[in-house]
Order: sequence, then structure tokens, then C-alpha cells
Amino acid sequence: MFWKEQWKPLAVMLVVFVACFWLPVGVARFDDSVLEALHLVKWYAQEHVLLCLVPAFFIAGAISVFVSQASVLKYLGPQANKAVAYAVASCSGTILAVCSCTILPLFAGIYRRGAGLGPASAFLYSGPAINILAIFLTARILGAEIGIARAVGAVLFSVVIGLAMHWIYRKEETEKAEGMAAMPIPETRRTLGQDVVYFASMVGILVFANWGRPAESEGLWAMIYTWRWWTAGAFGLLLGMALVRWFDLPLSRVVGVGGVVAMLAGALPHLPLVPFVAGVVGLSAIISVREDETGEWFRASWDFAKQILPLLLFGVLVSGMLLGRPGNEGLIPSAWVSSSVGGNSFMANFTASFLGAFMYFATLTEIPIVQGLLGSGMGKGPALALLLAGPALSLPNMLVIRSVMGTQKTVVYVSLVIVMATLTGILFGGIAG
Repeated sequence: MFWKEQWKPLAVMLVVFVACFWLPVGVARFDDSVLEALHLVKWYAQEHVLLCLVPAFFIAGAISVFVSQASVLKYLGPQANKAVAYAVASCSGTILAVCSCTILPLFAGIYRRGAGLGPASAFLYSGPAINILAIFLTARILGAEIGIARAVGAVLFSVVIGLAMHWIYRKEETEKAEGMAAMPIPETRRTLGQDVVYFASMVGILVFANWGRPAESEGLWAMIYTWRWWTAGAFGLLLGMALVRWFDLPLSRVVGVGGVVAMLAGALPHLPLVPFVAGVVGLSAIISVREDETGEWFRASWDFAKQILPLLLFGVLVSGMLLGRPGNEGLIPSAWVSSSVGGNSFMANFTASFLGAFMYFATLTEIPIVQGLLGSGMGKGPALALLLAGPALSLPNMLVIRSVMGTQKTVVYVSLVIVMATLTGILFGGIAG
């Protein structure tokens, strides 16, 4: 037996055996944390996989197939104009306004098409962090000073983090740019306007299908929420028209899928997921068997799903076991969190940033959580630190980022977010008192 070669698998087996041997089954907190993990995974599957991730996978697949590397390099590449690159990255994230997991397929798509690490990192942060509705609700519920600080901090963070990532890996980015400098501009069958309509239709479906319920029942946000499915359906119709007109999909098949979706929507108005799933399945059935560029689109989307979805579900399971759901406890008691984020010390802000970075926040859920923590004695500085770090990061998010750009870059990116959120919290806490 060559123990020099076999000690690693033996060590793994021993660790797993000891963990199983001493598994604390029957201990209330452990049993509750397991249930919390399963509850969170169930909730995530019901609320986010179909409506958030599936459209995001299709958009990411479309980016990798239909957006030329030359175009990505022009606006987001390592040698693109910095003002343009970071403006495009942050504005794109603002328009999408998605959670820390939904942004991942889109980030992977532009990064693999040649986007510079800096602009790609800015896009990765801005998507979940610079959410217009979330910032508006933060100001209304938690106070104008926290709302304004969150808005300003999130915009600055996306740019500073992107510039820092570019500077840290500037040598690697320079080599990447030199390798792509002579890349020819490929011919395209469609105009820029046609591609914009095609992508806008998918982004519209993603945004409006996931529009969060506002705190008030009247006003603009409430009206958009009421009509969200009609609006998403209109974007779906626009997508179907684009696929027939510019991608040569058979009119009869697209009309058939659209007819089924419309009938299900009319028959089951209170179950919008049913027609939504029918539309996704119908589109997949049409394009998956084709050998043209739409078939490549489906295969690229499927590749993103295979890579990202298992990591996300595993990360949500672990996150739920450790921290539980909002209002419920996991292995880490909520009292520990509340007691460690009072005042405006470095540790209070760091704890808020660190725990927020590993928790999973669905869009807008961070606001009532912070509201409850403020009522339990949380300082304003740590509250802002959590709002800046929490929505942009999560344990599932980190696992996928690592699979896209490697362990070292992921550690640097996460560290930048946590450190900047901590320092910003200290500064804001000192000013706001």
C-alpha cells in the first residue's frame, strides 16, 4: 500500500465517518436547521428557479451565441474606454435589478465573451445592489438618510470594485487584451436594432415576471405590480415575433406555442407559473432540435444551467442550514447576530458585512430583515454595511463565481465587497450617529 498516494482519500473517508458517527440528530437546533435548509431550498425552487434563473439562462445563452466578442470588447473589454465600460456595466445592472443569483448567468455570459474583469465585476455587483425599487423602499421604510447612502454607496461600489479588480489583475488583463486585439469583426445577419429588440424582449420578461410586491397598494409601483404578467406577456409576444421574423423559426410552431400559453393564462389566471412554464417548454422544444444558431442558443443556455443550477441549490441548502430563513433560525442563533451588530464599532460593521455576504437575500427581503434588526438594537452603520454587502453576495453566489473566474479572483472580489461595506458602514455610522 502506497500511503503517500492514498492518505488523502483515507482522510476524507475518516472525516465523513466521524461526522456521521457524531451526527447530532435529535438535538433540537440541529434538527430545526435541517428543516430550515429544506424549507429554504423548496422556497428557492418555487420562487426563483423558474421565473428568475430560466429566463437568465436563455439571456446568457443568447449573449454567448448572438453577441460578438468584438462588440463586448468594444464596450466592456480590458482596453475599452473606462468611462463607457463602467457606465455600461453599472447601468445594465440597474436596469436588470435582479438578485445575487439571477445575475450570475448573465455575468458568466459577458465574461466568457471577453468582457474585462473590471467591467464584468462592476456588472456583477450592480445587478443585485443597484435596484431602483429596493433603494426607494429603503428610503421609505428605513429612512431617507439610509436610502440615499445605499444608493450612493452602491453606485460607487460597483465602479470602485471594478477598478480595483482591474488594477489587481492588470497584467493578466493586458495579456488578455493583446490576445484579442486582432480579433476580426464577424458578419451578422441582423441589425443592431433587431438584436436590441430581441434582447429587450427577454430582459422585459425577466424583469416584469419577477416584479416584487410594493409595500403600498397604490401608486406607480403598485400599478406595475398589478399589470406585471400582462407586461411580461407582451414582451413574450414581442420575442415570438422577433424569432419568426429575424431567426426563421416556423410561424406555425411559434403561433401554436403562443396559443397554448394564451389558453392556459385565460383558464388559470391565478396560476401564472403554468403558462410561463408552458412557454419555456414550448420554446425549448422548437429550438433544441434545430442545427442553426437558435439550436446553438439552446445548447449554450443548457450548458449554463448545468454548471450553475446545482451549485446554487447546494449553496442555498447550506445557507439555510447555517442561517435559516427570515424570521427563523438555523445553526447560528439570531440572538448572536443581533447582539453583535449594535453600535458602530469595527467588529459590528464587519460582522454585518460578513454575515450579510453569506446570507441569501431574495430581492427586497433585505429591507424587512434590516428593519427588524434595527428594532433589536442594530446600529445605522452596520445596517448600511449589511445593505451594501448582503444583496450583492451570498454563499450560492460565491460558489458559482468561483466556477467562472477561479478561487483567487472570487476571494479578492468578496473581500473587496466586505471591506468596503465595513468601512462605509463605519463612516456612515459616525456621520448619522
